[in-house]
Amino acid sequence: MDIAPAVIANRIADWYASTHRDLPWRRPGFPAWGTLVSEFMLQQTPVARVIPALERWLLRWPTPADLAGEPPGEAVRAWERLGYPRRALNLHGAATAIAERHGNVVPDDVDELLALPGVGPYTARAVAAFAYGIRTPVVDTNVRRVLARALRGVGEAGPPRTAAELGEMEALLPADAERARLVNAGTMELGQTVCTARSPRCDACPLADVCAWRAAGYPAYDGPRAAVQKKYEGSDRQVRGLVLRELRGSDTPVPAAVIAGVWPDAGQLARAIDGLLRDGLVVRDDDDDYALP
Repeated sequence: MDIAPAVIANRIADWYASTHRDLPWRRPGFPAWGTLVSEFMLQQTPVARVIPALERWLLRWPTPADLAGEPPGEAVRAWERLGYPRRALNLHGAATAIAERHGNVVPDDVDELLALPGVGPYTARAVAAFAYGIRTPVVDTNVRRVLARALRGVGEAGPPRTAAELGEMEALLPADAERARLVNAGTMELGQTVCTARSPRCDACPLADVCAWRAAGYPAYDGPRAAVQKKYEGSDRQVRGLVLRELRGSDTPVPAAVIAGVWPDAGQLARAIDGLLRDGLVVRDDDDDYALP
């Protein structure tokens, strides 16, 4: 099926403009700093959990300098149970860089955003596109799935093909920056709410009659697959989370004897603690007590 990119782009933009969810970071006047924080939080975390955490975060730290002025451990404490707490340390580092190098203003240039701690290609492009209206392709897991199905006729995106997928998205973007923003956001929204991984709702999809995968009869995917995330229960990630939960609940260093009680497997607990120390999420004092940095 050979469909002009403009047809697909217009379908997505019009669909998004009329049906998108009302999310805080999509509202007029939402600050670029808020967009950056939301993108950090949305990595690996569902939207429903991010919204209240984002509101609390921006109320406490309305600008990068406000966050940078506190110890990084406070960012880890405020991260609570959003998961992958290194994101909190990276966000603190990004806030510090913005306050010191960019006059407390989140930059709008993709390369300058990429130079910030913890900011990768997706986050840099998302902030440039959604906070500043820059015409640049934005590709996440949901976008990759829509591109794979609608353009290439395969049911799964497989392992990342960063350059190729950015090129596919670039080809879809209209020249007009505002329409390009709608296409970027709309493709993401389509993958999140309609063209989902397990139960796509083709009856509600604006691309149903131009989708290459649907036209081919939904062939089963037989290509290479992305790595599967390991089970959380019983993992080192779970143990790390238990240690951090203990430290978040204390304003003073926690004795090693208390930390020893959070998990029964002493070897796994020691491995988790060593990892937290290496990552800078935990510090240990001369008395072998533990605290947030």
